[in-house]
Amino acid sequence: MTTTTRKQVHLAAHFPGVNNTTVWADPDSKSQIDFSSFTHLARTAERGLFDFFFLAEGLRLREHRDRIHDLDVVGRPDTFTVLNALAGVTGKLGLAGTINTTFNEPFELAKQFASLDHLSGGRAAWNAVTSSDAFTGENFRRGGYLEHSQRYQRAAEVVRATRALWDSWPADALVVDREAGVFAHDVPETRFRTTQFDIESRFVLPPSPQGYPVQLQAGDSDEGREFGAATADAIFTGHGTLEAGQRFYADIKGRLAKYGRTPDEVKILPAATFVLGDTAADAHDRARHIRLQQVGPQTAIAFLEQVWGRDLSGYDPDGPLPEVEPADNVHITRGRVRHAKDPRAVAEAWRAKAEAEHLTIRELIIEVTARQQFVGTPAQVAAQIDEHVQADAADGFILVPHLTPGGLDEFVDRVVPELQERGSFRTEYSGSTLRDHLGLRHPRNAHRSTVHEGVRAS
Repeated sequence: MTTTTRKQVHLAAHFPGVNNTTVWADPDSKSQIDFSSFTHLARTAERGLFDFFFLAEGLRLREHRDRIHDLDVVGRPDTFTVLNALAGVTGKLGLAGTINTTFNEPFELAKQFASLDHLSGGRAAWNAVTSSDAFTGENFRRGGYLEHSQRYQRAAEVVRATRALWDSWPADALVVDREAGVFAHDVPETRFRTTQFDIESRFVLPPSPQGYPVQLQAGDSDEGREFGAATADAIFTGHGTLEAGQRFYADIKGRLAKYGRTPDEVKILPAATFVLGDTAADAHDRARHIRLQQVGPQTAIAFLEQVWGRDLSGYDPDGPLPEVEPADNVHITRGRVRHAKDPRAVAEAWRAKAEAEHLTIRELIIEVTARQQFVGTPAQVAAQIDEHVQADAADGFILVPHLTPGGLDEFVDRVVPELQERGSFRTEYSGSTLRDHLGLRHPRNAHRSTVHEGVRAS
């Protein structure tokens, strides 16, 4: 008799910001800044045996119609400060931070992530993101603006440069021989030359417990998918149905062979929300109430204005979409723009959807801004999550609770035991590093005492 081993579900916890995925006005929503909020969510995730805690970043306050956007991510403390502090109040949980490759320099990034990996005992992860947004770049000395075609080139060079620095210490360099008075053998100089960097350095830290931090990536364009297939250990995506997830999963896994990688070397982890109830009907009623809180009248009109490029404050959010066409080449929102496609094409698609489904403005925005959402009793939600993983639509999920910081508590208390009962989720941590949790190999040290050549422009 043969038995089939079930794929194991990987779970991570995303610290929610102030945006349309949270309900910041709820009395149970607490501070986005107080360390107790970060501690609560991280300890809950560790109690639930999650792989890692995931922290986004906000590099500039987004402006909408020339005012600070009330619904954007605000008040977010420095990512490294928070993660290093959490390393001291957790013992197993991975610690992942979103850090931009467009505005940061490789040596500094290499030192910061190696420090986090050392201080946490091998639990660091880096979500490497890009930006071609000149508005955000105004906060940085180099301006930061890059054409879309250049931003992944720079990202690839930044990642290769940091890895060259992490690899620069030979395995036997750290001696710590007190009797002989030798702390370390001479560390060779690293030279890294690319189109954008000419680094000459002796790196300041020995290899950290993981060698490299776990590499996360979130780009969904073709360039982003190639970058992820070449460099990422896990990919953070937003595909919201089983079928869409399966297509993305197959696409990424199918790109790996050209980089000498196997399918188990990259985990696909979509973002997802959840709503629990004692019955399915109760859960769906609660989900509807939460979405109405997340996308209030102000939010609905603001989302519409991002596409139309016009002041639409005079329109009823519970009425039909505007008949007026979107303005050409008008960006009413500065910062993180949610709709980079042709606004007229987006408006046409939204009108068709609203007409076919008889949706008001607010109802439409609720539909088009929804993440993957699991709704039902704890047993039903566990079954839904497990189905996606067993059907190769995902390797797990990064959960985004709608309340800060207690929104994950109910999931850990009620859904995790159901996943464990199904044999799809761990009952204890089997290792101490994030690579252990994700089932990833330790990267081979590619140390060479010669110049590391990066990608050069053709």
